[in-house]
Amino acid sequence: MEAALRESRDGLRDVHAQPSDIRGQIRSTSPLKLFVGNPPVSDEARQGPSTRLGALNLTRCFDILVATLAILVFLPLLILAAIAIKASAPGPVLFVQPRVGRNGKLFPCFKFRSMVVNSSDVLRALLESSPGARSEWERDQKLRADPRITPVGALLRKSSLDELPQLFNILAGHMSVVGPRPIVEAEIRRYGRRFDAYCSVRPGLTGLWQVSGRNEVSYDARVRLDALYALRKSTLYDVSICLRTIPAVLAARGVY
Repeated sequence: MEAALRESRDGLRDVHAQPSDIRGQIRSTSPLKLFVGNPPVSDEARQGPSTRLGALNLTRCFDILVATLAILVFLPLLILAAIAIKASAPGPVLFVQPRVGRNGKLFPCFKFRSMVVNSSDVLRALLESSPGARSEWERDQKLRADPRITPVGALLRKSSLDELPQLFNILAGHMSVVGPRPIVEAEIRRYGRRFDAYCSVRPGLTGLWQVSGRNEVSYDARVRLDALYALRKSTLYDVSICLRTIPAVLAARGVY
């Protein structure tokens, strides 16, 4: 993790991307401006328009192939998870939330529901009554001891099975196999000048953050990792991150 974070700090020292003007719906129309002067740029950035289009098509084919195979392989787990969620507590099987996608467009992000149905009320009450929890939430947008998570949801999160429905987001073109973690609108301000870097690629089911310690990584470091990924984006880079994802999921490091 330390190597990944050091890499992100070195690679992003000169990052200079302007945030988009957000009015009503999120919009991001300005081009990605990652560096000032003549620093190194990614291989895809050096390519011409036709070559970049070919790279995008290759990435899309990779996404469709991996997502389709994964759905077929994990179909029994998808069915068992849905049954367990429905049998354990009242409420829907899926949790659908608007997330920020490529070019700043909102899309419905699918996850297995891992929280109680009145999770917003539970969180609001906790943050109002606990300064410690409020400080942790403001810092990381996460809680280590989250009272909203159900017993079945805790198991799904520990195994990362709660995110399997996002395979259908990949098929729909909302997400990629690899990319930044999809954020909600309230998190945009945390990205600041690097928001356009986030918007330049599709959010992913896995990514640099997920293979670098997940919740053990600070939020600011996660933003740097997302911008670094946008800079280095390539199909080979995606494959390398996918290979690193397998041991990361098995170790369940930084998952809560």
